[in-house]
Amino acid sequence: MSAVTPLSRGDWLRALGVVVIWGLNFVVMKLGLQSLSPMLLGALRFAAAALPFLLFVRPPPLPWRFIAGYGLAQGLGQFGFLFLGLKLGMTAGMASVVMQTQAFFTLALAVPLLHERARAHQWLGLVVALAGLLLIAAAHGEGPGQMTLAGFVLTLSAAFMWAVSNLVARRASQVARYEPFPFIVWSSVFPIVPFCLLALWTEGPSVVAQQLAGMGVGAWFAVLYLALGATLLAYSLWTRLLQRHAAARVTPFSLLVPVVGLWAAWAAYGEAPVLQQWLGAAAVLGGLVINQIGGWWSGSRVRSA
Repeated sequence: MSAVTPLSRGDWLRALGVVVIWGLNFVVMKLGLQSLSPMLLGALRFAAAALPFLLFVRPPPLPWRFIAGYGLAQGLGQFGFLFLGLKLGMTAGMASVVMQTQAFFTLALAVPLLHERARAHQWLGLVVALAGLLLIAAAHGEGPGQMTLAGFVLTLSAAFMWAVSNLVARRASQVARYEPFPFIVWSSVFPIVPFCLLALWTEGPSVVAQQLAGMGVGAWFAVLYLALGATLLAYSLWTRLLQRHAAARVTPFSLLVPVVGLWAAWAAYGEAPVLQQWLGAAAVLGGLVINQIGGWWSGSRVRSA
């Protein structure tokens, strides 16, 4: 059995940086969706993340199926569903919590597909967090400022696609060594055309043209933050972590994103989760503690035995 590589100080800083960037991410998405359709926001996000850099960044030394697969799963799949969910009634704060089901999907897929070993405390932590997510899902409503069932289901679908992209990145790291930044830049090319076609199909050319012409400071800020911060920087850091450590060890860190996301949604939009949602969020974070502390506790018992 191979030894588990410990997280370095740099790994911890990468993980915490991702948590902050992605925690603020949901509030910024809501800002962008105030004037842009979900599919147009997706097209602009990935166009800004890819096109300015293609002349300066060489493609990663990987088969194109990994680059395209990651771009379509993480770009079109994850953010197509997420943007649509936010538009159809998902609150920013609860989106930051529900997206963390990607940890369950990643663990469940990594065991049979990547043959990674999941320990008992990891399963226990994810079961506890799943109970929290079920509490959150049961608290949906249809009134103003409440999480809708449609928004929840779409966000859950986005989390599944995030898990798929995690596995693609992890599998790619087993095939060849590559730098995360070029990987993110070139994979961001592939969602652009599908997003553009979906925007033209769902909104119509005249509406798309009106939205582009009417983009204000808030819309431009949202596009640039999502492209440069949440996509290029955060996903480069995230991919580096997946290169260095097993998916089941890395993905639970995203469960800290709701700490930032819930606070940011309250500060920006006055979103106040109901008691049931707070209890669910606490259970999700409790699952992260079990997932991480369980490994340290088990290791200390083995060393002291």
